[in-house]
Amino acid sequence: MLNLTTATRTLGRRALAPALAAGLVLASAAGPAAAAPPQRADPAQDLGANVTVFDPSMPVADIQARVDAVYAQQKDNQFGEERYALLFRPGTYGTDDQPLQMKVGYYTEVAGLGASPDDVTINGKVEVYNRCLTNDDGTPNCIALDNFWRTISNLHIAVNGTGQDGCRASANFWAVSQAVPMRRVDVTGGNLSLQDYCTAGPQFASGGFIADSRAGTVINGSQQQWLIRNSEVGTWTNGVWNQVFSGVEGAPTEDGFPTPPYTVLDETPVSREKPYLTTDARGRFEVVVPAAQRGTRGTSWEQDGTSGRTLPLRDFFVASPSTSVKDMDNALARGKNLLLTPGVYDVDRTIAVKRAGTVVLGLGHATLTAVGGAVPMTVADVPGVVVAGVTIDAGTTESPVLLQVGKKNGNHGRAHDAADDPTTLSDVFFRVGGPHVGKADTALEVNSDDVLVDHTWVWRGDHGVEDFSGGFLGDDERWAVNTGRQGVVVHGDDVTATGLFVEHFQKVNTTWDGERGTTVLYQNELPYDPPTQADWTQPDGTLGYPGYKVGDAVTTHRLYGGGSYVYNRNNPSIVTENGFEAPTTPGVQLHHLLTVNLGAGTTRHVVEGVGGQVDNSNTGTPQYVVDYPVR
Repeated sequence: MLNLTTATRTLGRRALAPALAAGLVLASAAGPAAAAPPQRADPAQDLGANVTVFDPSMPVADIQARVDAVYAQQKDNQFGEERYALLFRPGTYGTDDQPLQMKVGYYTEVAGLGASPDDVTINGKVEVYNRCLTNDDGTPNCIALDNFWRTISNLHIAVNGTGQDGCRASANFWAVSQAVPMRRVDVTGGNLSLQDYCTAGPQFASGGFIADSRAGTVINGSQQQWLIRNSEVGTWTNGVWNQVFSGVEGAPTEDGFPTPPYTVLDETPVSREKPYLTTDARGRFEVVVPAAQRGTRGTSWEQDGTSGRTLPLRDFFVASPSTSVKDMDNALARGKNLLLTPGVYDVDRTIAVKRAGTVVLGLGHATLTAVGGAVPMTVADVPGVVVAGVTIDAGTTESPVLLQVGKKNGNHGRAHDAADDPTTLSDVFFRVGGPHVGKADTALEVNSDDVLVDHTWVWRGDHGVEDFSGGFLGDDERWAVNTGRQGVVVHGDDVTATGLFVEHFQKVNTTWDGERGTTVLYQNELPYDPPTQADWTQPDGTLGYPGYKVGDAVTTHRLYGGGSYVYNRNNPSIVTENGFEAPTTPGVQLHHLLTVNLGAGTTRHVVEGVGGQVDNSNTGTPQYVVDYPVR
């Protein structure tokens, strides 16, 4: 993601050490900034110190103090190890005169525990503002470009700006970029703004993802790209480069593309909503696992109450960062599902998911970090597995892959048919570098047929707090030290991706060799840091690697709304021939593609020699191809 300030790269665990040392003792009331967590209905179902469960009987001031304390720690904690989940039992929180106004920082999940979003009402706001840093010259730099890794789901926001100034009171602000899902949210009583126009600029943002939600007026603002899926909107105000609507009631039309740059699918080809925690009549936790759907439109919870299955928490092995992988694997082998409570897990051997229908659910951006070159997770060639809410980090020793779904060609000819129950990855995020040096050959490899990837950000870090040799935190060493060759590789057939964000890998960011694949919104930034053109040239002499490649032998593929951006800040003379590569055949249809220059470097064509050049002469102005092959 484009990062416009040196301050971001130098702000990490060392800068935050005093605040983190103070910590948050969740079980004690240390004054108004650290309210005690509420009592849970069943202490046996305690999900650990970093999960707070609120009850509507709690005083608003106590809840406000608790959420404020978490935000104070997580506001600038971009590469820290702290993780939190703030969960709300059914009821109303905040009053007309004393609204609950929450701000959400890094690695924080805010979720309701009702069967429907409207079972939990936040009378107030749940917001993300621009993050204000200081440039090297002392000038302020307020952006949302690094507002990553936070989650909101399954609640109703009754927008109430009481006590805020006139600008702040004008909307519920959700100024975010990648890896920030909004799911099952109902926004009433005010606008939903995806740009923070109240904080000083430049106010850039690069998100994002909304699914299964409803809102009136949505202000897109400065968001470069966005996917909204299976939702309902009253008005969507504008677009910057790439806005995709899939199965959205009230969506605009494609008329006039690329002004505005809207891509619209009347229905979502394949969807499955993410599993979520809820409570039964006795207050005990359950996990709802929605069913997969085809050809859907609008929110699931308004139509059918979200069809699927409900699993009691006793069907899950509840893990914490101190849990060994051996214990997790043993539990999975015994038929348990896996619930990962918030934290960072060092994974020195593979968590192997082998049983059909297994659910792996992470809370509070639970993070698996590869140790010793391990493959953190594999999923067998079985139907119906769901992995959701998990971040997977490369470690300092190279891993061949971070998540592998099926073995190469392992499922072809097998008896099972998973078309109606695809293995699904929801909000599964990947990092190579950032919090520490990372090395992986491939981040995500999909070999199974009938897999759904519903929102992922696969990121080789363009900035971070890694301690490179000599202590230098710059880009000159990043290319050789933080190595990630391929972001996503798809060998399976009938694989669908809704919201595929892949950035900065050192060869092809996404390679799709399977048949009948479908991608609904693709966002890519090519790597910022190739030292020389020779480092960024294919073996056949082609200059650069594409952001997205459909395999030469593929006969059927669909891509709706794809963007590849170039920013060669280490060597602006570097050239990339094509943002996209694909065979020229009638069954391969790429709809609404773009390339854009972000300030350095050149991409000559959008796709296969078609589309104009982007370079420093037209920075920020995309070149579009409406359809490829050209009709």
